[in-house]
Amino acid sequence: MSGPRHADRPSHVARFTSASTSEDSALNPDALEVAPGTVHESVQGWVPALATEEELRIALEKAFDYRGDVTITLKNNSKIEGYLFDRTTGPSLATSFVRILPKDSPQKLKIAYAEIAALAFTGRDTAAGKSWEAWVGKYWEKKATGKGDLSLQPESLE
Repeated sequence: MSGPRHADRPSHVARFTSASTSEDSALNPDALEVAPGTVHESVQGWVPALATEEELRIALEKAFDYRGDVTITLKNNSKIEGYLFDRTTGPSLATSFVRILPKDSPQKLKIAYAEIAALAFTGRDTAAGKSWEAWVGKYWEKKATGKGDLSLQPESLE
């Protein structure tokens, strides 16, 4: 069961329908849309094949956008698990770097793309399923059943 959306309330529907007047047409969100929305793919648990330079670059871009920990295996077989928070791309793998906050150390590490043998998305994506729509759906469900705390405070990540 999901609750009504704010935009579906009667006071809002008439303003954004085809029956709206020409002065309201400038407020039509469909007419104002200039770019498609972003589709977030789930990469949690993914271990990409890094056979080519392009595959490595694509995987590291996804790791940079990921909101959980990754595990990087270096060519010397050592592993570093932590949050990848920055990257610098250059013309070659030797001049491209990632920066990572290791899980077990406060020291930031800088690693050249050329040193990376494998990458795994091992940590939990802390923002997965935390969309506004999901939160509103849970709120309306709690309100309908009368259960739970109905405060407008965000839930704990833990």
